[in-house]
Amino acid sequence: MTAPPDDCLARNDWICGAYLSSRRQILWDAVVQHLQLTAVSVLIGLVIAVPLAVAARRWRWAAGPVLAVTTILYTIPSLAMFSLLLPVYGLSASIVIAGLVLYSLTLLVRNILAGLRAVPEDTRQAARGMGYGPVRLLLAVELPLAVPAAMAGLRIATVSAVSLVTVGAIVGYGGLGNLIYAGMNTYFKAQVLTASVLCVVIAVAADLVLLGIQRLLTPWTRAVPS
Repeated sequence: MTAPPDDCLARNDWICGAYLSSRRQILWDAVVQHLQLTAVSVLIGLVIAVPLAVAARRWRWAAGPVLAVTTILYTIPSLAMFSLLLPVYGLSASIVIAGLVLYSLTLLVRNILAGLRAVPEDTRQAARGMGYGPVRLLLAVELPLAVPAAMAGLRIATVSAVSLVTVGAIVGYGGLGNLIYAGMNTYFKAQVLTASVLCVVIAVAADLVLLGIQRLLTPWTRAVPS
C-alpha cells in the first residue's frame, strides 16, 4: 500500500507542513527549553568571566593560569564533560548548564581581557587625574571601552551554546536536540530537519539581537556620515 499523495507524514518527507501543524506544542516546548538552557548558561558564564578577566588584567601573573585553565576546559569533548559532571549534578538540566558555562569561559574571558587590555593607558591616566578610583575607573571607563571586544566574545559564545545545547539530549535536556536525537533514531526526516532549522534560526536571531545591543551600547563605534 502506498501513502496518499497528500500525506507527507506517511511518506516521511523531509519537508512536511503536517508535521509543523500536528507537533506545534512539542516544537514550542523544545524551543523554550533550548532558549532557557542557552540564556542561563551564557549569563552565568558572563558573570564568572568578567571577574576572571578583570583579575587577569589587574594581576599579570594571573593571566597565564586563567587563560590556560579555560582553554583546557574548552578542549574537553562534550560527552566527556557531561560524564565528569554527572556525579555532581546527576541527570538534570544543571549538568547541561554547567557544561555550557565551562565551555563559554574561554571565549568570554579571552575577549573581555582583550578589550580591557586595549583601553589606552592615556585614558586610564586621564581618569585617575580626574579623581577616579580603581572601582570607578573599571566601571565607568575600562569596561565600557571593552564592550566591543566583550560583545564579540559573547556573540560567539551564545551561538556556540545554541549548538552545544543539542548534545544535552543524551541526558534528556537538549531542547531541540531531543527532537533531533529521537528523529535520527526513528529516521523521522521532518522532525530532524525542522528541529535542525530551528536551531539555526535561534542562533542567527540571537546573534542579530546581540549585535543590535552592541550597537546601542557603543554608539561611538558607528561610522560618522560624511
